Amino acid sequence: MTIPVEALLKKKENKSRFDRDAELAAGDAKRRDFHEELFELEEKGEWIVQRVPEPYVEVPTKYGRMKKVPKQMMWHHKSCGQCGHIPGYSTSIFWVQRKLGVDYNDPTDQTSCTAWNYYASATSNAAAQAAVAGRNFAAAYETGYFPLIHCGTSYGHYKEVREELLLHGELRKEVREIMKTLGKPLVMPEEIVHYSEWFYAMKDEIAKHQVRDFSDIAVTVHPACHYYKLVEQDAIYDPDVYGGQRTAIVSGVATALGAEVRDYSTWFDCCGFGFRHILVQRDFTRSFATQRKIEKMKEEANPDVTLTHDTGCVTTLDKSQFAAQAHDRNVGVPVMSEAQFAALAMGAHPYKVCQLHWHSADYRPLLEKMGIDWRAAWAEFEAEVERLEKGEIDFLTWADVDA
Repeated sequence: MTIPVEALLKKKENKSRFDRDAELAAGDAKRRDFHEELFELEEKGEWIVQRVPEPYVEVPTKYGRMKKVPKQMMWHHKSCGQCGHIPGYSTSIFWVQRKLGVDYNDPTDQTSCTAWNYYASATSNAAAQAAVAGRNFAAAYETGYFPLIHCGTSYGHYKEVREELLLHGELRKEVREIMKTLGKPLVMPEEIVHYSEWFYAMKDEIAKHQVRDFSDIAVTVHPACHYYKLVEQDAIYDPDVYGGQRTAIVSGVATALGAEVRDYSTWFDCCGFGFRHILVQRDFTRSFATQRKIEKMKEEANPDVTLTHDTGCVTTLDKSQFAAQAHDRNVGVPVMSEAQFAALAMGAHPYKVCQLHWHSADYRPLLEKMGIDWRAAWAEFEAEVERLEKGEIDFLTWADVDA
């Protein structure tokens, strides 16, 4: 059967219109402000919304909505990967906040977000995952402090949990029942805030406390996928940073501290961690991290350091270089979080606070360029460890901050 040309054109026109409508609908969904639904559900008694405490800073997100980031009263939702693999990451966050006089809560009853189950193994279910989030949010709510999420994966996971709970009444009901067995209410924060958003919001205040000159330091930035590719409308963008076309937070902090941010072509690529393939295809992870990320940075930007803002990203970009060096690959870029970078700028000890001895890529030339005598600093650290071993002190002392 021959179909008339007019019918084919009509069919094509209808399909095009359908595609346009679908794109517009998707765009509207991305741009919608979820707060109206969030507060409507609170009015119906389905959950409690924990408000962002004052004082707070308003920062722009991808599609123009202003997001509230608290300056004080934060409940630190720590990262299992940071505490286990990069302890200087967490201690740098705490150190900077203490230097700025921030009132915070370091909870002892926080659980893991269990996003490893969610992203890597698929051994859990929606209600269990949402209940873990709800349990941690309730724990923060009970203290009066507002959750500050250290891990980019926890942050992305919790944003997706929020989307699921906003859209599915049956899931909310199921999670409320689980919360009842724990003796806790179902709580959803007004905003889900990542620690790096706090650093971005406070970057000018941090810069006021800078004591080391970073004007000769060149950096490349790896933006964490789980920060800005999951529920993308909630990530921070700034028209003054790459014209608002890339998430602004790490680049904004580095620039505020006087460093030169250099571009490279594979900035959008994953660090290589990817969750599932770090477990089942580790050689792929290491190859991707070194060949698609570190080598491109070296060839195109030649940075003194690369900065990122997620546990997995720091670990993968740093640790993967050891194997690549054995094969004479063009690697050798120190990697750290912008929290460690900011702490160093403010005078933090490279070992007592930032704990750079946990990192694999050689960071010592960077410290020298920052004006830090790493040999003297290491001797100070070893002396402190010896005092710990003798029982003279119970913990490392943090210079310039009350212990």
